[in-house]
This record gives sequence, structure tokens and C-alpha cells, in this order.
Amino acid sequence: QTCALPISFFKSFRVARMSTAQAALVLQGQRSSGQTVRTQNVMAASSIANIVKSSLGPVGLDKMMVDDVGDVTITNDGATILQLLEVEHPAAKVLVELAALQDEEVGDGTTSVVIIAAELLKNADELVKQKIHPTSIIAGYRLAMKEAVKYIKEHLTLKVDDLGEECLINCAKTCMSSKLIGADDDFFSKMVVDAAKAIKVGDVYPIKAVNVLKAHGKSARESMLIEGYALNCTIAAQQMPRTIMKAKIACLDFSLQKVKMKMGVQLLCEDPAELERMRDRESDITKERINKILATGANVILTTGGIDDLCLKYFVEAGAIAVRRCLRQDLKRIAKATGASFVTSLANIEGEESFEASLLGEAEEVSQVRISDDELILVKGTKARTAASIILRGPSDMYTDEMERSIHDALCVIKRVLESKSVVVGGGCVEAALSIYLENFATSLSSREQLAIAEFAKSLLVIPKTLSVNAAKDSADLVAKLRAYHNSSQTKKEHEQLKNCGLDLYEGVVRDNKKAGVFEPAISKIKSLKFATEAAITILRIDDMIKIDPPRGEEKSYQQAYADGSLNG
Repeated sequence: QTCALPISFFKSFRVARMSTAQAALVLQGQRSSGQTVRTQNVMAASSIANIVKSSLGPVGLDKMMVDDVGDVTITNDGATILQLLEVEHPAAKVLVELAALQDEEVGDGTTSVVIIAAELLKNADELVKQKIHPTSIIAGYRLAMKEAVKYIKEHLTLKVDDLGEECLINCAKTCMSSKLIGADDDFFSKMVVDAAKAIKVGDVYPIKAVNVLKAHGKSARESMLIEGYALNCTIAAQQMPRTIMKAKIACLDFSLQKVKMKMGVQLLCEDPAELERMRDRESDITKERINKILATGANVILTTGGIDDLCLKYFVEAGAIAVRRCLRQDLKRIAKATGASFVTSLANIEGEESFEASLLGEAEEVSQVRISDDELILVKGTKARTAASIILRGPSDMYTDEMERSIHDALCVIKRVLESKSVVVGGGCVEAALSIYLENFATSLSSREQLAIAEFAKSLLVIPKTLSVNAAKDSADLVAKLRAYHNSSQTKKEHEQLKNCGLDLYEGVVRDNKKAGVFEPAISKIKSLKFATEAAITILRIDDMIKIDPPRGEEKSYQQAYADGSLNG
């Protein structure tokens, strides 16, 4: 039987179907998704890596950065370069933060971590184009990272105790080899190791206790290491003593100047004699404060604020040293080293003003000495912790700034080596060994992750390749030889000693870098692999980017503004 339905039924059915379809989401911005956004992110990461690529290795080149004011920075440090770039692309910002994190955690290896992360992304993008899901790649990368870290810890680390004291100096030399001071690495590496040992507290090396001062003039080799904490200040009055033995130090964070009323406070008086008494009282308040401090036996007063001439008289009479306008961070470090308290106010719980002897720190000697062209205050023989200072000399401010960054990196490396007591061989050795190991490990898996692990292994070779390209050597030939040596060391028992083979970039050959003394902290390699993988995964997970347009104001043309009279003010 056939059933005839009226046309109106079909019309109402069509309307009902249309009403269930949702309206499209309206965005005040641009949205890009899928492969386009992933390719954009990879390109942004690659362009960031290409900027720092040429500064990797002992024959890497420096970058000159000029900011909008015209200040010039010449540097080889990856983190510094990226911070000065002011990157706008959101995915590229991840790499900038990655370099900053590596600088904070390890201090060295900032360039290599960015290069590895960008290479991992590039190879992952190729796999995505071959229709492999990003989730499979991420799982493969995570597995490869865990295996790589495990392999470094089990097979590639060397104990500092077995290698002896020389290994510390070699670590510092390896770190400095790519920097401006690489030519004088013998001189500076000994200085850095001595400075790091001078500030040991238990098993910890707080490298912030090493104060680095810069003074341009003379040559870099006339830089010096001083025992004690050097303050870039001078005594407040010439009549004060230049040296004080058995110093008791007060660290103050307020001014010792004639007291003035706070803003908006007025004192009204009718009798002129009252006015004089007010002025005298203002002077007496500060005098009382100074006497309270001196009564505890303090003979060295360091303050972040000012001390006016009237108040200086009291210190001169007491035979004490007073130093004004010290930097707050310097005072905090001195307070830590001498066992003093950093006093921000004399007020106590009762609302009175008092100063106790327990707030003072102690040092064997505080003196003002002339070093090079400047007068410095030296605090020696501090009670709570030891301190050291390095004074850097160089032909220009740009040069001394870069020297300071290099010394900081070297100090961080020595700290990591002394605390973790393990090193690895440098010169592309670890990356080549991991590449061979992960390739063999990938073939043992029968899952999709196999391809991702193989790409991870391939990505690690970017380090030896970049090192040899920067040294103007044949990268294909050198990396092939290096891989052959490491393959032989992992497959043949009798060739096991070849696992220490790395690149000699001056001669353009493969050599035993353990004998050559090219060492890096093991923690530096492990952390850079972890950080690079995490950063690559973070960017790889993104498949949609929505960029909201900034809110627009009511824009008028000149004619409209003229017509409605808004130009008339």
C-alpha cells in the first residue's frame, strides 16, 4: 500500500532539520588548526635555533645585539642572545624560556638545548606528514628520553674521584673554550676552581657568594681572585680609619640622615623658640639612633641609604668605618657571610627603638684598599661563611660584561661537578653514543614508537654536525667516522674504550676526548635532554591556535573628526 503525504509535511521536516544545526562560532580573531599551525610552530622554532646555531662549540662565533636605545651587547651565551631578541611568536617563546631554564638550572649548555629541541620538532613534523599521530611520536620521544638518560648514567658517566683534581680545571676549560676568554683558559680555569672551593659550605657550593666586580682597563690576564668579600664602595669620610681588625659589622637598610617629617605631616607652632627646639630634636633623633648602634660595639656600619655630614662626625669620633649607598644584594651576602642580621628598622615589639649586639656580624678585618684604579672595601675572615671576589679587567665594558657571563657559566659548571661528582666526555661524544644506542633500541621495538625513537636518535646528531660545520670541517665525513667508532665500541667488547671518542675541532679528526681532557658535567647533558624533549613535546601537542584580535576603539577619519568638531578641543 502506498501512503500519500502532503507537501507541507516535507517542508516542516526540512525546517526542523535546519533548526538542529548549530550556528558557527564567531571569533574576534584568527584561528589556524591542524597541520598549518604545527608547521608554523616548527618553522618558528627552527628560525630561533638557526640564530644561535653558529655560536655553538669552541670555534663558535659571537653575536652583536643592539637594542632600541643603541646599547650594544656582544655575547656567545645562548640564553643571553634569546632574552635580548624579544621574540613575539608564542611557540618560539617556549624555546626562549627553555634556554633561560637551562641557564638557571645548570648554567651551561643553553645553546645546545635549543638546537636539540628545534631538531626534535623538525623530525617530528616530518613523521606527522607521513600520517603518524602526534600522540605516538610523543610516547616514542618520552621512551627515548628515559632510555637515553639511563644509558648516560650507566655507561657514559665518569666519577670525579677516579679522574682526580685535574678534571675540575678541564671542565672549566671546556666551558670557556667557546667564550671570549678561551685564549686564557689556563689562567681563568684555575681562578674559577679556587673561587668555587673557597666558598664551600658543607657539601654545597653557593656560587652567589663569589662577588664578580668589573673594571675596564689593563688586560684580561690582570684579573685577580681576592679572598674575602669586595664591596665596590668607599668610606664615607676621609678622617675614618682605613683598616679595622676584629670588626663588628652592622648591616642597615635605612638612611642615617636628619629626620624629616613624612609627606603631608605638618607641625604648626606660634613661638619661634619652639621651632628651634623642633630642629634640634630632628638632629637628636638620628644622634640617638647612631649612639644605640655604636653602644653595642659596632665599628663597621654598612647602609643602603645615605649618611649626612652631621651624622658622619659621630662615626669619626667613635673611630668607626661607615659606608653608605651599598647595594642591597651585596649587604645581604655580607650579612650571610659574617652572621649579621639585615636590619630594616630599629623599631622593636614595644614600639621603642633599640639595637642589640646579637644583630652584629663578625670579621677578622675590614679595610679599604686600592686595587687597580679603584678603591674597594674588603671584608676578610668572615665568621659564618667564607667569601671570595673576582675582579675582572678588560679593554672595554662590553668585553668585561662578556667575561662576567663566561665566569658565571664556568662557576656554575664547577658547582655542578663538585656537587654531583660525575662528568661525561664532551665534543659530541655523548650524542653520537646515544644516537647509535637508540637506533639499535628502536629496532628491538615492534610498536609505532619505533619510528619516533629512530627520529630522536637522528636528531641528537645535530650537535656533532653543528660543531663540525662551525669549525669549517667536513661534517658528513667527521660524523660518519664518529658513529663508526661508537658503533664499534657498543657491538665489540674489545673496542669498548672507543666510547670516549669525540671530535677534535681544531685538527678536524676524531680522538679520545677523555685523554684530551674534554669534560662536561653529567647533569648538564641529562637535564638538557630532558628539557629539550619536554619543550618539543609541549609544542608538538599544539594543533590549534586562536589569536584574539586586540579590542578596537572607535576609529574616525580626519574628515569625520573635523565634521563633528572633536578637533576643536
